[in-house]
Amino acid sequence: MTRASGERPHVALADEEMFSPQGVRAAVGSIVERIRGGDLGSLPVIVGLALIWAVFQALNPVFLSSTNLVNLTMQCAAIGTIALGIVLVLLLGEIDLSVGSVSGLAAAILAVTFVQLQWNPLLAITAAIAAGAAAGLLTGFLVTRFGLPSFVVTLAGLLGFLGVQLWVLGDTGSINLPLDSWLVRFGQQMFLPPWLSYVLAAVTAGGYAYSRVRTAQRRAAANLVTQTYAEIAVRSGALLGFLLVAAWYLNLSRGVGVMFLFFLTLVVAAHIVLTRTRWGRAVYAVGGSVEAARRSGIRVDRIYLSVFALCSSLAAVGGILAASRLAAVSQSSGAADTNLNAIAAAVIGGASLFGGRGSAFSALLGVVVVQSIASGLTLLNLDSSVQFMVTGVVLVLAVIVDSLSRRTRAASGRA
Repeated sequence: MTRASGERPHVALADEEMFSPQGVRAAVGSIVERIRGGDLGSLPVIVGLALIWAVFQALNPVFLSSTNLVNLTMQCAAIGTIALGIVLVLLLGEIDLSVGSVSGLAAAILAVTFVQLQWNPLLAITAAIAAGAAAGLLTGFLVTRFGLPSFVVTLAGLLGFLGVQLWVLGDTGSINLPLDSWLVRFGQQMFLPPWLSYVLAAVTAGGYAYSRVRTAQRRAAANLVTQTYAEIAVRSGALLGFLLVAAWYLNLSRGVGVMFLFFLTLVVAAHIVLTRTRWGRAVYAVGGSVEAARRSGIRVDRIYLSVFALCSSLAAVGGILAASRLAAVSQSSGAADTNLNAIAAAVIGGASLFGGRGSAFSALLGVVVVQSIASGLTLLNLDSSVQFMVTGVVLVLAVIVDSLSRRTRAASGRA
């Protein structure tokens, strides 16, 4: 369909009424209609996070201090990277229970090759990530070749890769990383200078605005409803303001950690790949309906293999980040609550257990919630058992919200 001669794009028509009372009421009505239709987006997570922060700040004024928030961001990087891989698997409607063991195995390989064998750190990191990718390929092969449930395969992987980790570490049990190595400094001491954090905030907001404008232009050219330029400007301005304030507040203490920035870069890169590439669209298609995706020509087996390989590779990266932050690797690396917190973060952040819904930012939002609970309870000197119980309750609430939103959308579709 072509636009009639002299007809203006939808963007221009909408801009004229954007700030009128009618335009505001229409925008609010659209948002309300989307919520009533079950399209909640990240709203429940953001509201929940605000409540968690308000409660902990009321109980302990140190919680929202710049020093504690800097620590919080640094704690998010390792688990958040692992959760990012879980999001990819959840988009397929599958699960990976082995990510904790894979992260521990990667950390063990890093420590042995870097410290004991005196490998170049970059070569040691490459070997650790390659081992993670191999573990994911093995999982994907077993799932696709023999039709085994991912739950069973990855549960076996949890035990098997843990055994390999213990074998790699050997009798030493634990290995300390050199404190003067750039790897440890990356995890503990590298922070952006204030001016650079502000520049990156401006570049990020500018990139977001450019991306939304290009999308609006493409949709307008196809005569599709799209965002107005005014709305894009408001959203971009709000993002810029938030990033500048966040950078300023973190700079009151040590600033923005390079390791946390690395995690954010991974999230943005994953978002672009999922939303702007054929592979990303195929992942959502397979998660929505495997049979429909297969009939449309998508190589489903290849998608499964690639997603499980990426998930385990990100788990390996998360294990390396955890090792660099702790400056040590032991038999407990990747164990304890690593696996559970990564999965909980992905689900709490908005990735659906039923497949086909979620985004890379689910990992970011979810890990901030999980680590906020851990940080707040630690400041209150409460036992770790309380942390597990509170996180469990939040996880159940997130699944309930996801289930209810699915029912609402299904009912709206039938109507």
